[in-house]
Amino acid sequence: MARVLVAFGSNEGQTATVAERIGDVLETAGHDVVVVHAKHPPAELDPGTYEGVIVGASIHMGSHQSYVESFVREHNEALNRLPSAFFSVSLTAAHDDPAERKPVRDLLEEFLETTGWEPDATLLVAGALKYREYGLLKRFMMRRIAGSEGGDTDTSRDYEYTDWDEIESFAEEFTTLLPDEP
Repeated sequence: MARVLVAFGSNEGQTATVAERIGDVLETAGHDVVVVHAKHPPAELDPGTYEGVIVGASIHMGSHQSYVESFVREHNEALNRLPSAFFSVSLTAAHDDPAERKPVRDLLEEFLETTGWEPDATLLVAGALKYREYGLLKRFMMRRIAGSEGGDTDTSRDYEYTDWDEIESFAEEFTTLLPDEP
């Protein structure tokens, strides 16, 4: 059983939900998992004391959360020494066409280059449109963006595009990188 840290940044909750699911899969596999929001990590948190680390962030307005970038920079040495993985959540990742997903792949690569992190695995995750949770202005803006991209625009309901089987496979594959004994 390895100790695994799952740290995430989330604006609207989908990345938090993905992080929790990853944590559940790792726990089911017998690992000791700690899931933390990277914006408010416990003061004593030291990723270097874990046997593996997964970090997740979402893309808003063309970039990942700056506090996740700061977290990765601060713990870069441990992240590059340990088995590690990064997942990036966005609506653009929901596109079937790889050319349409290229901008988010580029943002993921830019994040890694900027932080100097070389994770063992990465994953682009399709996010969600949570119209019923948005305020009036945000609902209008997201409907307009979705419409211009050929997406779902019925604001009376929410749309979740996350492929949960893919998330579970990602977490299960990560377990193969972990030591058998801590």
